Amino acid sequence: MALILIAEDEKRIQQIIADYAERDGHEVLLADDGIDALAIVKKGMVDLLILDIMMPNMDGFSVCKQVREISDLPIIMLTAKQEETDKLKGYGLGTDDYVTKPFSPNLLMAKVKVLLRRTGHKSDHKPTLNAGKIILSPTSREVTILENQLDLTYTEFELLHLFMKNPHQVFSREQLLNLIWGYDFEGTSRTVDVHVKNLRQKLGNEGRHIVTLIRSGYKFEVMEDA
Repeated sequence: MALILIAEDEKRIQQIIADYAERDGHEVLLADDGIDALAIVKKGMVDLLILDIMMPNMDGFSVCKQVREISDLPIIMLTAKQEETDKLKGYGLGTDDYVTKPFSPNLLMAKVKVLLRRTGHKSDHKPTLNAGKIILSPTSREVTILENQLDLTYTEFELLHLFMKNPHQVFSREQLLNLIWGYDFEGTSRTVDVHVKNLRQKLGNEGRHIVTLIRSGYKFEVMEDA
């Protein structure tokens, strides 16, 4: 798990990145402008910086330049522009990678993973997750109940993985759409309900751990056997 600073003034994009980072087991700090971002970096606690170029008070290029004077912190820059000159300027100032908006959050997280591995940051993810009689292996993407392997779809596995990594956390249907299907998915909340229903059916009695909250969404509760 890493501590990731997200410096982005667009709240919606900021939250999407934060949701994906937390889904991957990281902790996040948020900054709405370059001055706040630089102040956080100077505290020396951050493992990686996701940095938007166009921000109020101090732009991403200025932040990157000042960060490089004090730290070799991994930096991924976000830009709405595709001009080669912007990327060359960023690389010249010491950024490690670039993502151009609009971007895939999954691609961004893949770049985060590569950078953290390259810089020697070790993940503390558990090899398996356990809840009740459910055992989930993120690496082999297998789910078993009492040694019986379940036949889950890709989306069902991602839903269960998210729930089991975040027990007791309430997820709205909109959050689940963003986290599992992606923020550019054009489906409705009904999509979430259908997949949760199918997942519960495949889990059998263990499906009781997925709790529906009226008007709020879903959460995963680890319940003792009756």
